[in-house]
Amino acid sequence: MDHERVIRDVTVRLPMASTALEACQWTVAALARHTPATISILLQVPEGLRCVAATGAWQVFSTVPTRTGSSARPTPGRDPERSIVGRVYASGEPATVADVTADPDYLPVRPDVTAELCVPVRDPAGRPIGVLDLQWTGPVELDRWRGTAERLAGRLGARITALGGPPAESRGEKLLRHAAAMTAAPTDWDLMAAAITAARDVSGLSAAVLLLAGRSGPRLGAPTGTPGELESRLRAELTEAGPAALGRMIARAHRHGSAYTLGEAGHPPTEDYLPLARAGARTLVAVPVGPPEGGGTLLVADERLLRPDPTTVNLMELLAGQAWTCLDRLRTLARLREQASSDPLTGLRHTGPFGQRIAKATPGRTALLAIDVDGFKNVNDTYGHQAGDQLLVGLARALEGALRQGDELYRTGGDEFVAVIEVSRPEEAVRIAERLTEAARRTGRTISVGVALPHLGEPPERTLHRADRALYAVKQHGRDGVHLAA
Repeated sequence: MDHERVIRDVTVRLPMASTALEACQWTVAALARHTPATISILLQVPEGLRCVAATGAWQVFSTVPTRTGSSARPTPGRDPERSIVGRVYASGEPATVADVTADPDYLPVRPDVTAELCVPVRDPAGRPIGVLDLQWTGPVELDRWRGTAERLAGRLGARITALGGPPAESRGEKLLRHAAAMTAAPTDWDLMAAAITAARDVSGLSAAVLLLAGRSGPRLGAPTGTPGELESRLRAELTEAGPAALGRMIARAHRHGSAYTLGEAGHPPTEDYLPLARAGARTLVAVPVGPPEGGGTLLVADERLLRPDPTTVNLMELLAGQAWTCLDRLRTLARLREQASSDPLTGLRHTGPFGQRIAKATPGRTALLAIDVDGFKNVNDTYGHQAGDQLLVGLARALEGALRQGDELYRTGGDEFVAVIEVSRPEEAVRIAERLTEAARRTGRTISVGVALPHLGEPPERTLHRADRALYAVKQHGRDGVHLAA
């Protein structure tokens, strides 16, 4: 193999390439005339490497993550976020792999590959901007090809830099990247911030605001970091306009669908959008978010007179759909967590969270108040379980109202409750327990309360047992009272 000829054939056309994409495609085509290897060039995009040119293969990976490390790993199998090309890009060092089956970072593109050579494509300053990857199915002089590949990668990197660098991320790729970020958002706030950031980035407009319906009326979604001037003015005007104006914008989007301006001067805004015009918006895309009931609208705006095309609007609709799907999932998970940790009858937290709480009890500072409703069985037997349920709900509200801010009340059984309170001395815990008995009497019922403070080194279960014994001491002495455990 005449490697000097390979280099001449590849580099002779590079000066004629008018785009970085052309330079990569011509490099792959010229190399393919000299070697049967499967060839690919991947250039950097946010959070990964994108394949921009390749020869035929059963599977070419469109985007490859770069979160990789050393290939020498004892862990069996391959981490899906590791690859040889990602490793080379991240380290800036070439990789020569004589046996791909021995490298856990190998990405299989065809079943008969035996060897792989990957070299970084650098800009003139030496920073990696991509990789050149070759894979063979038969014997090959890897050392000779490594030198050739490194020289070609250097010349390709220089030409790509001269043409302005790697191709810009397409709007579709941006949307995909932001959709992944929204899917990973852990809270409503993080999700709304991610959606607003995505709307600005994908649309190319300077400001975005998310309006969402809520129990207390429509509200503005979370801001992202330090918003720009227009976005700050939009939020101020919308806040001043009030919930009724926000509701009209949401209703308009759901009644009539997505809408956008054409960036022509001399056309006044409709009444619903006057607050946006006062803030300085001259271009606007408005798309509905979620269902008409409980959903919202995404407003993307700019101070310039622009002409958003239908494709931009379609991308905003896809973004709004993804944002709502993620928001609905987060809300569903929150409801399930609440149901899993709360008593469905009284709404109080129950045994699971109670166990976690008493495990954190501070000796001498945390008091457990074991509470039992006096004569509850007679209520159920005489008036039925529905009356018993009503009694428990009313009593739970009364006890909650008698506790201080920060005190916690749990339902741990049929008519059994436990309060966990922080106190400075035992007498304070007794006074709070007496407040609970007074609150119960005002509902027409009575309760018995046992009080215990954990000792140093005492298991929480033992403390609760002592509180229960104190409660039964109250029962034995006529009920409707408080007893402090020894």
